[in-house]
Amino acid sequence: MSSHRTARVLVYTHRWLGILSGVLFVLWFVSGIIMIYARMPELSASERLSRLADINPSFIRALPPPVDGEVTRLTIGTLEGRPIYRVVSQGRTSLSFADTGDPVPAVDADQAMRIARKFVSNVPEVRYDARLTAADQWSFGVRGRMPLHRIAVEDAAGTRLYVAENDGDVVLKTTAPARFWGWSGAVLHWLYFTPLRRNAPLWSGVIVWLSIAGTALCLVGIAWGAWRIAPLRGYRLRDRRQWSPYAGSMRSHHYAGLVFGIVTTTWIFSGLLSMDPWNWHPGTAPTRQQRARVAGGSIAIEDLSVEKLRRVIRAFVPERPRELEITRFRGRYYAAARAGIVSFDEPQFGAREQLAPDLIVGAANIAMAGVPIDGVSWLDDYDAYYYDRDRHLTLPVLRVRYADPQRTWLYFDPRHGTIARKEERLTRLNRWLYHGFHSLDFPFLYYRRPLWDVVVIALSAGGIVLSVTTLTASWRRVRRKVSGAMRS
Repeated sequence: MSSHRTARVLVYTHRWLGILSGVLFVLWFVSGIIMIYARMPELSASERLSRLADINPSFIRALPPPVDGEVTRLTIGTLEGRPIYRVVSQGRTSLSFADTGDPVPAVDADQAMRIARKFVSNVPEVRYDARLTAADQWSFGVRGRMPLHRIAVEDAAGTRLYVAENDGDVVLKTTAPARFWGWSGAVLHWLYFTPLRRNAPLWSGVIVWLSIAGTALCLVGIAWGAWRIAPLRGYRLRDRRQWSPYAGSMRSHHYAGLVFGIVTTTWIFSGLLSMDPWNWHPGTAPTRQQRARVAGGSIAIEDLSVEKLRRVIRAFVPERPRELEITRFRGRYYAAARAGIVSFDEPQFGAREQLAPDLIVGAANIAMAGVPIDGVSWLDDYDAYYYDRDRHLTLPVLRVRYADPQRTWLYFDPRHGTIARKEERLTRLNRWLYHGFHSLDFPFLYYRRPLWDVVVIALSAGGIVLSVTTLTASWRRVRRKVSGAMRS
């Protein structure tokens, strides 16, 4: 292809992709700045737990009924003060009262209203709003809990509570300010519009192909901008020498592209990777085999008894648990709650902050039996892969590096007796290509606020300038094309 033809391809590709996506780029950058400080409305785990009633051990009088298949999770919570079991097996959740063994009936509108009144306590008035069988704008994150009762709270914040019909759990809370900033940030940034989001494959495809087009736009723009810059010979425009052959806003666009084009490209490309296109890397959850080996067997209801459950609940002193998870670790049963972890075999020792280190190290040896271990480290702070700016993830953890072909790393959580995270060669690469480039969560910058804020906002502002400077010219070109087509 001749250089002239190459130039024409670059120019027209960049021009028309820019015309089609200029407004979208502006929305992405502006909403990205908002998302630094506000995301989608949610109910925090700590607020949810603080509203639950304590589990009264004397109310435990029955075991969960048998279920078909392997029990993958067993928790004890409460529904209006009554203890209930949640048993997960084969992807389905069965609920029963722990005081009678009877199944938990679906929560109706009146009961949902009572739960909402209890949750907000001092607010005098709540109003039933809707029963949702499909997600609304704010409940896509909890759509696995459908149907939901949406309750309007008559308070100054315009609170809405979402109560799960199957177990009465309050799973989401929104307020008017949170909804406003959620719209301005996350909804625009992720194109989280309800009609589109309800069709998950369509929504995913739209994001993927828009990101591919945006990445192509940026790469072509960088190539053309570098080709046309002439710092040595320059261009004569109105008796003045300029590095760029363009004038007005297009010259600003040319210079902004040279300065901010690369970071804009990495942002769009990493946004594409956020959708995990083509399943190019594995997940970070431990495999079923790894979990089974560490657990030493699945939870068997017949191994439990009412008296054992009462003893472990009483072992949590002085604070009774409000939610309890029954787990197996290396063949033994434990009860884990926010206050600690209790052994079914030794409840007399009370709740411990975490399991003994030698037990965790022993689990590392059996999680991937037969695979040599390259290194073992106790982490008292986050590393580059197991991290959380809000510091909600458990610490300490044991990080174990294995010498398998995938170069697996496992993070063992001694507070819950589980594998908290799995990393492999490709997931570590994805961490940098996606999170590193999209959130700039590099260790040297991520925890240094407000420096991180300043850097991200400055680069986003450059992206806004880069995008806005094309809009006027794009509008004029489209108007000329439309006028010409109408005259012909």
